[in-house]
Amino acid sequence: MWKSFSPPSPLPPPRAPLCVLPLFLLLWFILLCGAVHAEVLRVVYPANEAPGDARFADLIEILHTALERTAAEDGPFELQPSAMEMNEARYLSALKQGQLINIAWSSTSIDKERDLLPLRIPLRKGLLGYRIALIAREQQARIDQIHSLDDLRRFSVGQGLGWGDVKLYQAAGIKVAQASYDKLFRMLTLGRFDLFPRGVTEVYAEYALRAPDDPRLTVEKNLLLYYPWPYYFFFNRKDDALKQRVESGIRMMLRDGSFDALFWKYNGKAIEQANLRGRRVIALPNTMLPRETPLGETGLWLDPTKQLP
Repeated sequence: MWKSFSPPSPLPPPRAPLCVLPLFLLLWFILLCGAVHAEVLRVVYPANEAPGDARFADLIEILHTALERTAAEDGPFELQPSAMEMNEARYLSALKQGQLINIAWSSTSIDKERDLLPLRIPLRKGLLGYRIALIAREQQARIDQIHSLDDLRRFSVGQGLGWGDVKLYQAAGIKVAQASYDKLFRMLTLGRFDLFPRGVTEVYAEYALRAPDDPRLTVEKNLLLYYPWPYYFFFNRKDDALKQRVESGIRMMLRDGSFDALFWKYNGKAIEQANLRGRRVIALPNTMLPRETPLGETGLWLDPTKQLP
């Protein structure tokens, strides 16, 4: 007796080998974890304390370049100013406490290197130790009488609140008037003090910005104050990792010449305009200079007798 014929059930579609799906999931998981753990480093520096203030544009570019140079090895970063304007006293205090910012710039001193973590590379090759004063125009003849440190002691200088130079001038026996940065220019031409010593790269830019509103303001013509004054990046003492990353990037820049290129980009014109060789030099001692200052690394410092245009 014939039995009815039933066609065989269709074969199920072939399955992927058991090892393929777990491997795909494993790769996806690895990529996902990598994306999660590639955290962006957030670097926050002090916001300028006055509108239009470009005094630290060179330092910000050095910092940005150093972080870029280390990105391949150390990962991505975001560089931004603090949410609020900060004078030097405030931002050094905030950095010491680990609040608001994680990097700042300042002249060095024994006290600062005790409280903060210094990166001992002078960011402006020691140029900030060469000071040219802003003065009230009618004071030029009187200031021309200064030929020694003793002569200088008969005059007063203006400095910003919390600036490291304050103690240096006071230690040299010079009277110092202090105020917020933005007020010092007007105080100068009102006769509250005699000289407002500025960095070579600061003085002409500040004069160009302020003179239209105060025609009595001028750049002093003949005097050059000098004191060893390295300007460093500083970090919170617990943030050695950020310090090491920035230092690694700057060392790369020193080796390939880009650090010096940035120095002359920002400072070359002002150095030429300042006529450093044609000025009378009054040297002031810096008793706050730490023993660890790398004065022997000549490539880190500007030598006006050899390197000026």
